[in-house]
Amino acid sequence: MSEPIIDNLVSGQIEVFVVCPADAIERSGAMSFSLSRIDDRGESRPFPIIVVRTFGNDYFGYVNRCPHESVWLNIGSGTFFSTDRSFLRCGRHGARFEIDTGMCIDGPCDGQSLELVALAVIEGDVCLCGVKLLEDDRFADPFGDSDETMDITIHPD
Repeated sequence: MSEPIIDNLVSGQIEVFVVCPADAIERSGAMSFSLSRIDDRGESRPFPIIVVRTFGNDYFGYVNRCPHESVWLNIGSGTFFSTDRSFLRCGRHGARFEIDTGMCIDGPCDGQSLELVALAVIEGDVCLCGVKLLEDDRFADPFGDSDETMDITIHPD
């Protein structure tokens, strides 16, 4: 991570939300999460994402939506990968995407890309950066001490 990004994270200029522990995703694996983000009008919108961990221990994040018909990549089979696990794959029509770029290299959306989600691994956690998520305060303890942290609801699919 570059120095300006670290400085912005530390100074609070970029919103950062913990998605999951980094080791919760196995190497050459992926997990999806159903989040809610706040749009420009201040309204909550569904924000399904996928976090991929490569065998080399790099993490990539994408919106879990195929650019062809806007369906989840894991629709149908529930898996994200081609048979040999070399590419992300759309379960509806088999489009294949490069894991490290999100670029479609084969299928009806050839040449289009998955929408990138900015991630950082901070202190052993995979964190989503630069997206305003809906906070979940339904279970807040009115008698507990406030520690100034944001609570969000993340549901692994």
